[in-house]
Amino acid sequence: MAEAMWYVVHTYSGYENKVKANIEKTIENNPQFAEQILEVRVPMEDVVELKNGVKKTVSKKLFPGYVLLNMEMNDDTWYVVRNTRGVTGFVGPGSKPVPLTEAEMKPLGIKTDTVSIDFVEGDSIAVVAGVWKDTVGVVQKLDFNKQTATINVELFGRETPVEISFAEVRKL
Repeated sequence: MAEAMWYVVHTYSGYENKVKANIEKTIENNPQFAEQILEVRVPMEDVVELKNGVKKTVSKKLFPGYVLLNMEMNDDTWYVVRNTRGVTGFVGPGSKPVPLTEAEMKPLGIKTDTVSIDFVEGDSIAVVAGVWKDTVGVVQKLDFNKQTATINVELFGRETPVEISFAEVRKL
């Protein structure tokens, strides 16, 4: 099994979020790709703009026309990504994708560190920050690549799965 690495995909200008959504939909529809394409990211940065004397913070794409993918490179994943609507190709010489190095990833804020948490699937946790603050739920799934836990919360009288960052939860 190949190791997952970060690759850069070139897209049509303005299609970055559509490409991200399309690849995530493909992963959702084909579970075999969920273990091969781990994360799709459109790097954003917060910029303070001054318009008519009013300061406003807006998110802008760090690299317009590019999407980052954390994936295992093989013929199937290459084909799926390459044939996603809006993708023009991988960054690299010819048709051979070149993964990003650790040095190239560091300024992007992508950490490859593993996070240790004190809860596992089936544990009860309390949400201590964010939209779901003061909510209690049972961990259904852990995603160490995204650093999120999926818990079920009661919403309008029914159980609904919610993805929450590890930083926002504590074990009960």
